[in-house]
Amino acid sequence: MTAIRFFHVADLHLDSPFKGVTSMPEHQLKMLRNSTFEAFQTLIQTAVLEKPDFVLIVGDIYDGEDRSLRAQHKFQHGMETLDKHQIPVFLCHGNHDHLGGKWTRFQLPSNVHVFQNKTEKVHIRIKQYDVYISGFSYKERHVKESMMASYEEAAQIDALHIGMLHGSLAGDATHDVYAPFTKAELISKNYDYWALGHIHKRQVLHMEPPIVYSGNIQSRHRNEKGPKGYYDVTLEKGDARLTFMPTSAIIYDVVNCSCEDIVHANEWFEAIEKAIDQFRNKHGAGVIELNLTEVDVNNLAMLDGTPMDEWLSMIRETQEMKEPNVWVQSISIETSKTIEIESSGLTENVISVMGKWDSQQWKEIVSDVYQHSRSIRFMDKLADEDYKTIEKEVRDFLQKELLVKE
Repeated sequence: MTAIRFFHVADLHLDSPFKGVTSMPEHQLKMLRNSTFEAFQTLIQTAVLEKPDFVLIVGDIYDGEDRSLRAQHKFQHGMETLDKHQIPVFLCHGNHDHLGGKWTRFQLPSNVHVFQNKTEKVHIRIKQYDVYISGFSYKERHVKESMMASYEEAAQIDALHIGMLHGSLAGDATHDVYAPFTKAELISKNYDYWALGHIHKRQVLHMEPPIVYSGNIQSRHRNEKGPKGYYDVTLEKGDARLTFMPTSAIIYDVVNCSCEDIVHANEWFEAIEKAIDQFRNKHGAGVIELNLTEVDVNNLAMLDGTPMDEWLSMIRETQEMKEPNVWVQSISIETSKTIEIESSGLTENVISVMGKWDSQQWKEIVSDVYQHSRSIRFMDKLADEDYKTIEKEVRDFLQKELLVKE
């Protein structure tokens, strides 16, 4: 039989507010806030050109339960475009856009099947294949219990069975756990493909059968680095081929810049411009963290003469007229091994103590920041990766401050 082809998409988060981006000019901030819509439009345009047999959207179409009118209108228009080209869509709602939210209702076109809060199995006939797609939508934001018992085992041997599940791998504490599952549970259903959503990191948990997170289509903050998109899947019995399709309008990432042999400020600016241009030529628009590597005593002495905020402001100024735009969000310093050996006993003592702190201790240390009622609503929950970043930034700061003064 001829293989079927579909797009596996998840976590659109249309109209995300993009927390944590500071000091960005209004016109650039507008571009950033439009990036989820641009990524979605790229998906729709590619579907029209490539004409997959159907599209799966596995939860969190919208960023919140109060779906913005703009986000719903853009999504509605996209679905109508796919309807005109006779491309079916199967979608479920996740924890961010659950069915219990309040919003202005839009009538989606007939090509779109929306799974409700009880797991159901839908049949579609494609290229001599009977295809069964199973899934459910979140009734409310917190679905803590496993939903695996509600998925029927594959019964039709010659048919293709696809499961849609917006949820978390049981035991994974790096994200809020919703609709938990184990790989063994998914495998036991004898499905030919599991299309997962909720986790924004693209990953294949298992290949026979494929158990796959497609990730989100557009990064929304510094912890979602690199290109984002969806999977273009070609599927037949016993064989699946996955092709990653990028959609990111703006990419978050770290750009490394070597400071080796740099003595003067003009050399430093030239090296940084070169590093940013290389990123721009490869990825286009971006929000980056500039990481200075191989920093020696001469570099530190040069940097210490001017506040770091002023250096950052000057770097941003060099990028203002360049397109596509790359916004430099922050600068971090990675000192050379020679400097680390020469650093004072006090520096090493403090760094050694910090290195022993676990996530709970870091959480207690930064807890004061989260006590302010006015600012807490603009701050994301910190994950283990965030605490590691904080530790690195504190270590870099201590090394820079103490070394320069010795």
